[in-house]
Amino acid sequence: MADVDRSLYDFVKSEEGYERFEDGLSPQIVEEISRKKDEPQWMLDLRLRSLQIYENTPMPANWGPSIEGLDMANISTYVTSGHEQVDSWDEVPEDIKDTFERLGIPEAERTSLAGVGAQYDSELVYHNMREEVAELGVVYSGIEEALHGPFEELIREHFMKLVPPTDHKFAALHGAVWSGGSFVYVPAGVTVPFPLQSYFRLNAAGAGQFEHTLIIVEPGADLHFIEGCSAPKYNVANLHAGCVELFVGKGARLRYSTIENWSKNMYNLNTKRARVEEDGTIEWVSGSFGSHVSYLYPSSLLVGKRAACEFTGITFAGATQNLDTGCKVHMSAPDTRASVSTKSISKGGGISTFRSSVTVTPRADRARATVSCQSLMLDDRSVSDTIPAMDIRNRTAQVGHEATIGRISDDTILYLMSRGVPEQEARAMIVNGFAEPISKELPLEYAVEMNNLIKLEMEGAIG
Repeated sequence: MADVDRSLYDFVKSEEGYERFEDGLSPQIVEEISRKKDEPQWMLDLRLRSLQIYENTPMPANWGPSIEGLDMANISTYVTSGHEQVDSWDEVPEDIKDTFERLGIPEAERTSLAGVGAQYDSELVYHNMREEVAELGVVYSGIEEALHGPFEELIREHFMKLVPPTDHKFAALHGAVWSGGSFVYVPAGVTVPFPLQSYFRLNAAGAGQFEHTLIIVEPGADLHFIEGCSAPKYNVANLHAGCVELFVGKGARLRYSTIENWSKNMYNLNTKRARVEEDGTIEWVSGSFGSHVSYLYPSSLLVGKRAACEFTGITFAGATQNLDTGCKVHMSAPDTRASVSTKSISKGGGISTFRSSVTVTPRADRARATVSCQSLMLDDRSVSDTIPAMDIRNRTAQVGHEATIGRISDDTILYLMSRGVPEQEARAMIVNGFAEPISKELPLEYAVEMNNLIKLEMEGAIG
């Protein structure tokens, strides 16, 4: 059975001349990461406290797919080319530039983006933003860079407040060894006319990537942020344990679009969370296609009156993949709204599990939430599960959940073949039609990428 042709992503660059910390985790490694970044004392204190929490927190038990193949003793938490971050594409080192050129990042920047950040292994290598957007007062920079400027106190006020190190073991790991990532600040009332984008590339074998994204959208502002990531495939485990914290102000709107296309030796243990104030809206658009194992549940805390959340997601689990994904919504104010719509496809023995968690507190009068999950299995070896959890503590709330799980109908295939469509093409047409409501929500370049991935996964598929 054919698998994805990952030649676009699986090319590897030499690590000659790179700095790579020894595998494993220790106070000395944590202190050295902080020293290299010349961080303020409060950040070092947070790192060391996080390390202590990590060491005292057991591995997750009886939850999701096994992560026994992940051994932190064999993971390097910091790898860098040693090149300084630049804001001119011409100044990016040739081997790194070639990587991002092949992934299409500069082209996307030139055509449709307000700004781009590119991270390679543990550090940002490129960051730039259109001058007309900067003139609006928008700040988009590496978070480490922002720590050494006038926004340090704002970052200190928000950093790991939505996702504290006590949240779970890998949040604590992130707090100890985080490196790279982006800081975005959109002033009140400002609409950013084009999306901002960050792209994360993990090149090193047996390494981890721990970027931190912090976005603050002030009242009445509007932003679309796009995140992409990839890595070449190795025969050793890699780890991604990034963190995303989103603060959406009163009457503000933030759309956060992601395509995660990690290689199939990756353990993707990412944490994403948004806090939404009165009349604010968070829109998640999520595509999960890569990794060997994923735990990914973007969370929305609706804390203000009439705050809203929309989550649209798709997951494609192929051979050797066990993707445990979903979303969480916590509604704690009157007239809050949430809409969740997801689709999952499993093939070649892949396992796709969708989890939803909706919590309505006693304060959430007239809350409204709908959860819809559709799953498609392409053979008799694959698995698809739906696990909803709802905690409703307000009698005026209205919450609904629906789920459908099925396979491609033989009658539909026969009908298309009777109209002259080859069987393989007929199956691909059905899958693309199934995914279309999600793909149309993605930025154009990622919708094309998603459709190509589905097409390649479908080659040789058995219905």
